[in-house]
Amino acid sequence: MPQLPKPLWSADETPGADRAVRAQRLVAEGARLLAAKRSGEAATVLAQAWELDPQNAAAAINLGGAFILQGNHARAVPVLEAASRLEPENPMVWTNLAAAYLGKLPFATPERQERAIHAFERALALEPHTPHVSYNLGLIYMERNDLANALRCFDNALAADPNDRDARSWQDKIRRGEEQASELQG
Repeated sequence: MPQLPKPLWSADETPGADRAVRAQRLVAEGARLLAAKRSGEAATVLAQAWELDPQNAAAAINLGGAFILQGNHARAVPVLEAASRLEPENPMVWTNLAAAYLGKLPFATPERQERAIHAFERALALEPHTPHVSYNLGLIYMERNDLANALRCFDNALAADPNDRDARSWQDKIRRGEEQASELQG
């Protein structure tokens, strides 16, 4: 009996599934490159993964993160907005999207700061102890000279991580400033 040729793919490995598998491998490679602090190479690999599988939220989140690490916040925004539609309950999506909206804090317009605040707040609503979110919110409020909200955020950052020396330092500076202002008034 003649042997039949092997199919190009099995029933559970259709061309679409093959693309998804290849994309997943590229995401793993991109994550490895990000961990090795090679964001440029990671962005190239992750862009390929996202092109292969535009429904792969991990590809979008990591690609957005690679763009942020490169300082290319404008390129990160649409990628991370797509990720927010794919995984709206993922706090990391909102944390990265906030960082993309914000860019470099000293240069962020009030509108970009507001968009970042909303995205950071969404991350906290999903997971109240999402790392570094309260601290970053505190920095935005410091930039806006909104010391009451900044202090609240630094307090929350310390509740999430009692060893956060930067949050403690800002908290102490705000409290010392309040004490000095009180002494001057009194």
